[in-house]
Amino acid sequence: MIGILSGAVRRRAIYPAGVLMKAMGTQAPSANGKLSGKVAVVTASTDGIGLAIARRLAEDGANVVVSSRKKENVDRTVADLSGAGYAVLGVPCHVSKDDDRKNLITKAVEKFGGIDIFVSNAATNPTVGTILECSEKVWDKIFEVNVKNALQLTQLVVPHLQQRKGGVIVYVASIAGYQPMPLLGPYSVSKTALLGLTKAVAQQVASDNIRVNCVAPGIVKTKFSSFLVQNPAILEKTTETVPMGRVAEPHEMAGLVSFLCSDDSSYITGESFVAAGGMFSRL
Repeated sequence: MIGILSGAVRRRAIYPAGVLMKAMGTQAPSANGKLSGKVAVVTASTDGIGLAIARRLAEDGANVVVSSRKKENVDRTVADLSGAGYAVLGVPCHVSKDDDRKNLITKAVEKFGGIDIFVSNAATNPTVGTILECSEKVWDKIFEVNVKNALQLTQLVVPHLQQRKGGVIVYVASIAGYQPMPLLGPYSVSKTALLGLTKAVAQQVASDNIRVNCVAPGIVKTKFSSFLVQNPAILEKTTETVPMGRVAEPHEMAGLVSFLCSDDSSYITGESFVAAGGMFSRL
């Protein structure tokens, strides 16, 4: 192990950072990237779709603030991304806690001087079952995290976007918001609510040059969807509903989010974009 590490140190001394990263299969951040100079806050960004989004925004030049409930996960992600040469700050944040939400935004501004992009990815689904089987406690928890906390963070972020004379908000919903999944009933309805939240916030902040859009992923290979993708029999049935015949990888969602955060989408707001391999997606 020591020999391997020593070799890595020698390579850094011999080759420029960008060349070394390319050789090691890691893309160096571009000073001229389409998000260069932007500051992005991404919730629930130490694993799965959130981590893929944080990495992609960093690759495109943004300074990125990653967060999740557990400090050890945040520390691991910061080490990973900063080791690849990206500008990153990690802040533990349980989105249901008021102090944590405020601290996340405060730390981002203290570190990077402001906020340009907010990606709301935090979500929960504490149970599997049909909607009529859902208890009041579970219903309240799902809507607290998936909808209310997303709005509360938006309320904290918008003043900082206004100070920058513009910015971007992206909510991460789900294909289930369009076509409810029988065993994810309450979760599905909460994601439908995010589609409405997108339009409501977009209308209010459009005059501030703030764009608000939503991404609705299909079935993505993450821990969150493990009950769908880890069992071969269930996975086979699941992919039968996907015209492309496969589930997605997290990075396939990140590219769409990066587009919505960039000037490539400068005239798009209040919209929801489905990335689900052709799955049915009409309300």
